[in-house]
Amino acid sequence: MLPWFSKWNKENPTDIYGPAVIIGAALGGVFVAALLVSWGQPYATESMQTGPRGTGMSVTEYKASVTAPDPSIADYYSEEPYIPEGGEELAKDIYENVQVLGDLTEDNFNRLMTAMTQWVSPEQGCAYCHGDGDLETYGSDDLYTKVVSRRMIQMTQNINENWDGHVNANAEVGVNCYTCHRGQNVPSDIWFKITPVSDNFEGWSSNQNRATSISQFTSLPSDALEKYLLDYEVIGVHSLESRVAENPSDPDVKTWQDTERTYSLMNYVSNSLGVNCVFCHNSRAFYDAGQVTPQWGTEMLGISMVQEMNNDYLVPLRDTYPPERLGPIHADAPKAACKTCHKGYQQPMQGLNVIADWPELATTEAPVYE
Repeated sequence: MLPWFSKWNKENPTDIYGPAVIIGAALGGVFVAALLVSWGQPYATESMQTGPRGTGMSVTEYKASVTAPDPSIADYYSEEPYIPEGGEELAKDIYENVQVLGDLTEDNFNRLMTAMTQWVSPEQGCAYCHGDGDLETYGSDDLYTKVVSRRMIQMTQNINENWDGHVNANAEVGVNCYTCHRGQNVPSDIWFKITPVSDNFEGWSSNQNRATSISQFTSLPSDALEKYLLDYEVIGVHSLESRVAENPSDPDVKTWQDTERTYSLMNYVSNSLGVNCVFCHNSRAFYDAGQVTPQWGTEMLGISMVQEMNNDYLVPLRDTYPPERLGPIHADAPKAACKTCHKGYQQPMQGLNVIADWPELATTEAPVYE
């Protein structure tokens, strides 16, 4: 090295690391961008607009979650019906004690019985409802499971026939036994009464301030499902005006406790469907029923439907169940709610049509085969 250059270089130091870091970072960013473009954004989101533009009313989910199939769909059993030609013997004329589905042909009756076995008791088989006896004993009602199953068939027909506005709000999908059971004897996400949640307090503290599954593990009240999905109490919040002359003892006056109970129910609904508040409500007018989304109406129908299911079909079966099937605190019958069907999805089984092959469950009248 020339002496004069060494002297000049020493007196005029140059930062060669800073530019190298900048250039390296820039090239690295270009490389990552190229990977994202070629391979796809791993955290890409998909939004469903639920309200007017500019209001922020949208439900956002990761695309990976949206496209991930409900794992229970893979185990769903279905079979096309046998189109009657006319003149076939009916189930009620062949088998004993057929109180529902008796107007089906033998082939379609046995086809539906096979499906129900797969939907509800795939491990136990026919014996789950009919016992281990011969076919001649299948008419007996000795097992509670058969009595309950008969009533559940009637409930399913009622839902498909009279609650079309809820179950078929977007397209014909209907419900059948698998919608709730998913291959289990007892559906997941049923519920029982659990209040009071504390023996050490009286009054309102006995309903909240302890994380429970029904309160979605929050300190919100644990009796929201009981009050709103069983007792027909009106869902509502306290007055939005300050210093209102109201008496909390008036049954028509909504208190802070009612408000917290309402929030508890709304939290449950959101988790049941995997959506947020603006799926049903306008974010700038939560309390204005005139500015809600169409999904709000669908949900209100769903709440009314569940109230009827619980009061007309599920609760009256209490004396039919054995003790081990009753609630652990109040020995009450198992009841349904939103999550019993939805399992965290906006539509149960992600909108799969589960009634197409089962017109027998779509109506209490004679099924229409196509």
